Amino acid sequence: MGERRAAKKPVRLLAAKVIAKVINGESLATALPVAEADIESRDQPLLRQLCYTTLRHWFSLNAVLDQLLSKPLKNKDADVKAIMLLGLCQLFHTRIPAHAAIGESVTAVKGLKKNWANGLVNAVLRNAQREEETLRKFVSQPAALSEMPDWLYGKLAKRWPEHLDSIIAGTNSQAPMTLRVNSSKVSCTEYMEKLQAADIKANYCQFSFHGIQLGEPTSVDNLPGFTDGLVSVQDEAAQLSAAMLECKAGDRVLDACAAPGGKTCHLLESTENLDMTALDLEAKRLERVEENLERLELQAGVIQGDASKPEEWWDKQQYDRILLDAPCSATGVIRRHPDIKLLRRPEDITQLAELQGKILDAMWSLLKPGGTMVYATCSILPEENSRQIDSFLARTANAVQDTPISECGIDTGFGLQLLPKAGSHDGFFYCRLRKEKIN
Repeated sequence: MGERRAAKKPVRLLAAKVIAKVINGESLATALPVAEADIESRDQPLLRQLCYTTLRHWFSLNAVLDQLLSKPLKNKDADVKAIMLLGLCQLFHTRIPAHAAIGESVTAVKGLKKNWANGLVNAVLRNAQREEETLRKFVSQPAALSEMPDWLYGKLAKRWPEHLDSIIAGTNSQAPMTLRVNSSKVSCTEYMEKLQAADIKANYCQFSFHGIQLGEPTSVDNLPGFTDGLVSVQDEAAQLSAAMLECKAGDRVLDACAAPGGKTCHLLESTENLDMTALDLEAKRLERVEENLERLELQAGVIQGDASKPEEWWDKQQYDRILLDAPCSATGVIRRHPDIKLLRRPEDITQLAELQGKILDAMWSLLKPGGTMVYATCSILPEENSRQIDSFLARTANAVQDTPISECGIDTGFGLQLLPKAGSHDGFFYCRLRKEKIN
């Protein structure tokens, strides 16, 4: 009974409710799965496409909508606004026929039981269809053209002026599906042969020794040996952490802020006999770590705890290696999480930078003299990356920065910055720190 009722729910109505939740501050990662569970699996790809594409083009669509409305909608009508933005998105950014985009949007708004909005949605979208070329001219502000909030565009334009166009293209593109081959079970070459046998087009990654990028995204159910742990889904930039940390057999290793566990598992796949601990603040997120360890047949201690307060969970035995993938703005992975552009605020960056500094100091005390720590973020903002490391080195006498130079990123002098690249890797930052032995 429940499945039949769920199947009748219009996809666009569910998409509008998801986007309305994002407008009101909820993350897409939280809102979308709830909607997906309320619809048949065959309709889930369309639901995801509508949500992601609308949020990806939010700022330009919003600029167009402002021209079409005589007065702004009230906050309580975020769902009506979401339907209109969805309709505009379909008209401007998909191959969905205009009559279907408009008709389905009108049907969706009727599901909100706000009768006053039925005619408005119809009129707005029909006007948009007729006047698309004229309306696009109103999208003239650099931030709207870049599909970014003003504050973020300003920061990126100031720090990365020569890379700005590339960052915008990478941020607003659809992220590729990239795999990490489990080198403890199969080689990259062997797994590529399995993909070819399954008629799945793919190429080797440029920088990761264990990375394969698919020509088109696919369900993990279609990946040869996925359930047997031959491969995992992980962006190429995130795969570089294992090589950066340079673990040796027998090392005692801490992966701080570990969830969902991709880097933990990669470290275990790459080096035998690690004494590995995966730490994360949230118990719910640690469930994903345990699921990944089980699927890949790997062993690690899993601890819930606050990385900035090791006195609450640490056993007083120092680590040879620490990977600190710090909480950050996630500005390097906006293409995977386009809601970040709506939810993140300028003041968040200051707060995150303060937290990162606390965690860096706390983790440093857990590292053995002579040991190595890799500080990583999926941010492209210097406050969280190069400036963070500059400040840390200034206050930490026994810390030495020795990040290897690589063509995969930009040498900032305080670490390696990877910028999001269309058709390739996410934005990421790495800094390798060595703890000097003091006689």
